[in-house]
Amino acid sequence: MEDPGLPPTGTPIRAPTGTPLWTPPGSQRVSPAAERLLHILLDDDSRPTPTIFTEMDTLQSEGGELEWKETARWVKFEEKVEEGADRWSKPHVSTLTLHSLMELRTCLQTGGIVLDLEGDGLPQIVEEIVDRQVSDGLVAPDLKEQIIFVLLRKHRHQTRKPIHQSLAGIGKSSSASAPTRSPQVNLSHSSASGTHHSTEDLHCRQASSLSRQHLAQSRSMNDISDTPSTDQMKNKFMKKIPRDAEASNILVGEVDFLSKPFVSFVRLAQATTLGGLTEVPVPTRFLFILLGPHGKTKSYNEIGRAIATLMVDDLFSDVAYKARDREDLIAGVDEFLDEVIVLPPGEWDPKIRIEPPKKVTSAEMRKSVLNLNELGQMNVSAGAGGEDEEFPAPHELGEELQFTGRFGGGLWLDIKRKVPWFCSDIYDGFHIQSISAVLFIYLGCITNAITFGGLLGDATDNYQGVMESFLGTALAGTVFCVFGGQPLIILSSTGPILIFEKLLYEFSKSNQIDYMELRLWIGLHSCLQCFVLVLSDASYIIKYMTRFTEEGFSSLISFIFISDAIKKMVGAWKYYPINRGFKPDSATSYRCDCLAPDQAPLGDENMTLLFNLTGLDWSQLGKKECVRLGGLLVGGSCKYVPDLALMSFILFFGTFSTTVALKKFKFSRYFPTKLRSLVSDFSIMISILVFCGLDLLLELDTPKLLVPTEIKPTRPDRGWLVSPFGKNPWWWYLLSSVPALLVTILIFMDQQISAVIVNRKENKLKKGCGYHLDLFWVGVLMAVCSLLGLPWYVAATVISVAHIDSLRMESESSAPGEQPQFLGVREQRLTGILVFVLTGLSIFLAPVLQYIPMPVLYGVFLYMGVASLSGIQLWERTKLYLMPPKHQPDFPFLRHVPLRRVHLFTLVQILCLVVLWVLKSTVLAIIFPVMILGLLVVRKLLDFMFSQHDLAWLDDILPEKDKKKKEKKKAEPESDEEPGSSAPSPVKIPMEALEPLPLPRCPSHSQPNL
Repeated sequence: MEDPGLPPTGTPIRAPTGTPLWTPPGSQRVSPAAERLLHILLDDDSRPTPTIFTEMDTLQSEGGELEWKETARWVKFEEKVEEGADRWSKPHVSTLTLHSLMELRTCLQTGGIVLDLEGDGLPQIVEEIVDRQVSDGLVAPDLKEQIIFVLLRKHRHQTRKPIHQSLAGIGKSSSASAPTRSPQVNLSHSSASGTHHSTEDLHCRQASSLSRQHLAQSRSMNDISDTPSTDQMKNKFMKKIPRDAEASNILVGEVDFLSKPFVSFVRLAQATTLGGLTEVPVPTRFLFILLGPHGKTKSYNEIGRAIATLMVDDLFSDVAYKARDREDLIAGVDEFLDEVIVLPPGEWDPKIRIEPPKKVTSAEMRKSVLNLNELGQMNVSAGAGGEDEEFPAPHELGEELQFTGRFGGGLWLDIKRKVPWFCSDIYDGFHIQSISAVLFIYLGCITNAITFGGLLGDATDNYQGVMESFLGTALAGTVFCVFGGQPLIILSSTGPILIFEKLLYEFSKSNQIDYMELRLWIGLHSCLQCFVLVLSDASYIIKYMTRFTEEGFSSLISFIFISDAIKKMVGAWKYYPINRGFKPDSATSYRCDCLAPDQAPLGDENMTLLFNLTGLDWSQLGKKECVRLGGLLVGGSCKYVPDLALMSFILFFGTFSTTVALKKFKFSRYFPTKLRSLVSDFSIMISILVFCGLDLLLELDTPKLLVPTEIKPTRPDRGWLVSPFGKNPWWWYLLSSVPALLVTILIFMDQQISAVIVNRKENKLKKGCGYHLDLFWVGVLMAVCSLLGLPWYVAATVISVAHIDSLRMESESSAPGEQPQFLGVREQRLTGILVFVLTGLSIFLAPVLQYIPMPVLYGVFLYMGVASLSGIQLWERTKLYLMPPKHQPDFPFLRHVPLRRVHLFTLVQILCLVVLWVLKSTVLAIIFPVMILGLLVVRKLLDFMFSQHDLAWLDDILPEKDKKKKEKKKAEPESDEEPGSSAPSPVKIPMEALEPLPLPRCPSHSQPNL
């Protein structure tokens, strides 16, 4: 039995306009408003819609004169004029009443709509607007001159003026109160003030002389200048407005000569600069005029704020530009009402200004949602039907990894893709941001070269040392940045390669094999194997490396950076221990004397030295000289050293924490935007200079950066070229291909995973990448470095990510309150080339570099490792273990995957990371490259532990799974629906009183005109 208060089953509920407000389940109907918007927005996308700057002026009386005073403005968010403080408010989200939106809709229904009006100046435009209202019978002819007079009053904008101009304005305002005004101005002021005789007086004056009317009208036209003023041209607010922006002017006010509102919405055929109408010299495209009788000031202002908010809405602004008639505009308002969210009046304070969000939905996404929503194809619940919400956007690597099936096809496409950009890769680097990037990455590279060079020297008995590390870094990095497919990648020695070098040297030494010759043949075989991988398009398998593999590998490299930096600092406690036994009260008894050998017990080896130093004053020798000459240090303070360990940790953590703080300074509230951005870009350099200065000021003997000063091999018995023959049996030339295979696997995985991380779509790279071309040059450099006895180099994940971050570009003219938009990365080759050229020249910069404390550079290392963890989802999911559910961030995957499944997936990743770390640190490190490939096997096994829905949100679906899903979707008939699973059509917000109409049950019946 049906409820008598509801319409018959199958009958849509409609507003008087014919728009369905509720549709029965199973009937997918398209409302007229949605159908209009689909035709307007989706059929005509030939040109982008300009940004709209909206200014709202209200009619006020100032010093006896009528004028339009600016009260609010919008670029993206609302800013109000705070009258008491005489300043602009903070940008905030506009909060509108539902009643004001309904009144605005009524205004557009009943008021004048003028689209594509031709006009060169404001007087001409205003007269044309009023004439059309008169011809349409909306305004009495005798009110024409009065409306024109009011609309052409001067506009006073809220601009920041110097003090002397403000004082001058005080004098002008006092003199303006003198009764030396034109009669017409007096009458208009009287009408605005609400006196009853003003309208009659105005009618008498108009009837007395037509010439005086025209004279008064000409005076009123002169109130608004035809050209922008100096203050407008110098307004700094122009920096916040895009260059192609157009203006929308909202004029609202109350007068006493109107009995009903005068409403007009105008779109000009061409954007026109209307002199002093707008605060900034932006051409006007839209006008909205609302004049009405007294007593509804608040209502008029709210309607003005409503249309202003709509004009800066991305979706409605598209409608306003492309509307063909009144109904198109009303359809845009209806769609805006469909998306409006109502806040209960008793549960929030309307006086609170809502801060602008960090991210808003783009217009393109809203258009696509509109399309799906109105056609009834969209999910309205987590498990109801379609896949648009059930699966997130797939992770796509791009066409660079498509399997061509041709010999060297991928390499040839990479070359064709990168050659057209080669010139721009050079001149795009000429920017001040490149300076900070070069200095930052340079310090990271030389620190890495010195660190790994020293470790290589220890591991290989100085066959490779710091000098070889410097020259190899300069050579390999420069060649790769000039000719590589992705010049943003930074080549460096990495931890896994260091482990392999150490194991190879120990194997050679224990089996009496020449290490350098064996290493040369391994490098040559690895080079040939890299060529085979390049020519066979083997980089295609990178598609199977999902986020699971990327995060595991990048987390491992980040932790290596962090652990190495901390290990180096912990070593400072061993070399510079803290003096725990020092007692300040016993300071007078602490002394250290150098005694001559004749006063100390001597061994036989010191007897000869004794006879040569008989005339030496031992008490005047320093500590080092005394020990060198064989003297004896006696005293309680001889073993005292300053607390260099504590000072080193201050420099270490100070550099790290200061860099982090200065990087975040860009988002602080202090100082102008450009200064904050400059400080953020040069945060690394500022931190290094500050703590190097602190070290110089205290004059403590902290460990300093030691750079070679001569170009010669670290080991005296080797040259710069390695002979391929003569020292090892001939069969080693063939057997070396086996360990070379391990090196190739390591290089392939390290290089390509780092390349995938750099080439992520989140970085918005536009010049393409070249996986095959990159691997080709890495193979060439393997052979060259092996021949010269230099270390092997591959993509360094952490430094490459730091390079990307240092070259991020953001929009300069962001709207007030809007977060700067990430535009992409400054793609060029110049920064990488300069970094590696400076690395090679560091040998000649040793006198300057020797003042940089090593703890400062270890702080830079720590920052690189921590910063590279910030964008890894594994780290965010790991922190969820310590958070109660109500305090967890609103991550998208938490909305679609149960928390226990999230924890299980995170646990699997952590276990894999622990296994890789253990293998790296033990004798099993030789199979480390194979275990990286093992991550792909583990990811494949996860398909049996987790559903594809869960993996789509926590990771990425493997390519064949994605393909099968698409084929299944394509094979299903579009009209097939599971019984009982049809999603209900969206519920519309009622715009007027609901009127149930007895329409036929057939959904295809034409709708009556209501």
